[in-house]
Amino acid sequence: MTKLLDRAIEAISALPAEKQDEMAEIMLKLLNLNEPVHHLTAEEAASFATSLAQAERREFASDDDVQSVFSKYAP
Repeated sequence: MTKLLDRAIEAISALPAEKQDEMAEIMLKLLNLNEPVHHLTAEEAASFATSLAQAERREFASDDDVQSVFSKYAP
C-alpha cells in the first residue's frame, strides 16, 4: 500500500461509521466493481416502481405545477 493511500485510509478510519460507509461506497463506485453500493429498501423500491410506471404513462407535472413550486422558492 502506498503512503498516500495509507494516509487516506487512516483519515477515513477516524470518521464516524456512517461517514466511513459513505467513503467506502464512493471508492467502490470509482473502482467500478459493478457491485451495487446502495440497496433500496422495500419502500424505496415501491416508490421507484410507481415513478417508472407514471413515466411510462407520461404522467408528468404540468407547467402550472412546476411554476407553483418554483414560485415558492424563487428569490
